[in-house]
Amino acid sequence: MKKIIIAIDGVAASGKSTTAKHVARKLKYTYIDTGAMYRALTLKVLRLGLMDMVFSDTAALQKLLAETKFVLEGDAVWIDGENVSGHIRTTEIAAYVSKISSLKPVREKLAVLQKEMGQHKGVVMDGRDIGTTIFPNAELKIFMTANARERALRRYAELKEKSSGDPELSLDELEADILRRDAEDARRPLSPLRQPDDAIVLDTSSLSIEKQVEFIYTAAVKVIGE
Repeated sequence: MKKIIIAIDGVAASGKSTTAKHVARKLKYTYIDTGAMYRALTLKVLRLGLMDMVFSDTAALQKLLAETKFVLEGDAVWIDGENVSGHIRTTEIAAYVSKISSLKPVREKLAVLQKEMGQHKGVVMDGRDIGTTIFPNAELKIFMTANARERALRRYAELKEKSSGDPELSLDELEADILRRDAEDARRPLSPLRQPDDAIVLDTSSLSIEKQVEFIYTAAVKVIGE
């Protein structure tokens, strides 16, 4: 049976990561969460207090990137030998990740790694530029979207579960933050968020994770069988 690349792009909190992970599991494919890579790097920059440096010193940023080691294992992301999966889904990371991911050296470095990860196919990769920049020839492209309020509700529930209490941001603040990130991702000059012309659009506003997974799985099986 032939193997394909499934590229899943879309807006923040549209369900990309969870759905992609389950689709990969059903197909026995490798799941690659590119957003987690950008979040992990953002965490490292914040921990080291280098936020100003990465925007003002390209040489220092390139050195930092050369010294940074990424490993993805299922839905876990490791950076420099540390599993940071439990630390990258915070509102602080969300506030800075679009800025970090807009930097040319960052996108170039991670694009090389992502292309290497998917070169043998049999992968489900999600992000914001997979079908347009990383794998423009992917056999199946999905673009996921949902209305901003529904996405804010999902993010609120996720943060509440992780913190075992009410999140620091209100639902309205989370919605505003999501819309801000949408705008930043769409406006960046390098690999902006946009819908690939040949992508299947999946609006997840009223769909359960199970239905999202079944939709993409069915589309994948059809492409694999062609």
